[in-house]
Amino acid sequence: MRILKYRKTAKTRLHARHALNAKRQKLNVSKGDTVRVMRGEDKGKEGKVIRVFLKTGRVTIEGVNLVKMHRKARTAEEQSGIREAPASIHSSNVMLLDPKSGEPTRTHSRFDTDASKVDRRRTKERVSIKNGEPIPRVR
Repeated sequence: MRILKYRKTAKTRLHARHALNAKRQKLNVSKGDTVRVMRGEDKGKEGKVIRVFLKTGRVTIEGVNLVKMHRKARTAEEQSGIREAPASIHSSNVMLLDPKSGEPTRTHSRFDTDASKVDRRRTKERVSIKNGEPIPRVR
C-alpha cells in the first residue's frame, strides 16, 4: 500500500526569495555624513545624510530633492496644506566630503593601528583616497 503524502509540501521549496529580500547593500555613506550630490537635478548641492535605506541603497539628504506633499487636515483644528520634504536619492549619485579639504573623495577602510589603546582592539576606520587622512564617523 502506498503512503499518502501531500504533494505540494513534498517538493523542495525555494527559500531564495526571502534571502534576496533580507539582503542589504553596502553603502559608502552613513547617517550624519556630509555629502555632495554629483548627478541629477540637484547636482552640486551639499547636505547632511538624514536617513539611509540599506535594502534599496538610497539616502535622504537635508535640503536635497525636495518634493511637495499634500496633507489633509485630520482634525477640525488642524490646517490642510502643501509641505516640502526631502525625498531619497540613490547612494551612487552622492560622494562623501573630506572634512579637512571640503572636496568630495572616495574612501577605503583600514584597521586603526593606534598603540595607545589599552584594550588592544583593532578598530576599522574610513580613510580618504585623496590625502590618506582618516574620516571620523559621526555617531
